[in-house]
Amino acid sequence: MRQPLVAGNWKMNGSVEEIKALLDGILAGMGDVKRAEVAVCPPAIYIPQVQSILQGGAVAWGGQDLSTHESGAYTGEIAGPMLKEFGCAYAIIGHSERRSYHAESDETVADKFEAALKYGLKPIFCIGETLEERESGVTEQVVARQIDAVINKLGVDALAKGVIAYEPVWAIGTGKTASPEQAQEVHAFIRGRIAKQSGDVAQKVRILYGGSMKPGNAAELLAKEDIDGGLIGGAALKAEDFLGICRAAN
Repeated sequence: MRQPLVAGNWKMNGSVEEIKALLDGILAGMGDVKRAEVAVCPPAIYIPQVQSILQGGAVAWGGQDLSTHESGAYTGEIAGPMLKEFGCAYAIIGHSERRSYHAESDETVADKFEAALKYGLKPIFCIGETLEERESGVTEQVVARQIDAVINKLGVDALAKGVIAYEPVWAIGTGKTASPEQAQEVHAFIRGRIAKQSGDVAQKVRILYGGSMKPGNAAELLAKEDIDGGLIGGAALKAEDFLGICRAAN
């Protein structure tokens, strides 16, 4: 059975004081989290603080992005070895905000997947469709194209070394959520797409839901056969909300 993963994406939020309070709250409630693996992904500048608080405990941490390069003249970028040096286990790649605001292509995301693996990080590989694409009935074509970019570059076995996060773009930060049935339908399609290349990888790989999961809808979403956790945005910034989602995986 796949262990659920609940990962918090803090995006561009936080301060030294706020992060200490948030992590203290999360750690205080971890005794009630029986089944889920838990991780947080802070803004890069706060990773050393997060490491100092979480080191040796039950909560992992990661970066929100990484460069395709190991080092060099890439102002503003964060390299995989830098994340690894500060204890990161994960790196989010291909988030819809990176694809949209920074024009990251499927090929760039596949390169970042490769870079994460090269430096010993587990990529949290985000895929998903916009509202326009959903209304046009091309959701499956979009997520298939995004998955295939990684498979074509690295082979299907690489997917088992990371985590997939299905994030319907129209449900991020909008308050809208795909119904559990809608989410499960796409998760099942993703797993089926991978199974065409490898049934073993399809059964192993964890597929998270990343569209406005909250304590109130988490249990129903996580009960679905192919939903293996959540990539949490807004609810990850409040300890009790985040813990509520983690407990829902029990």
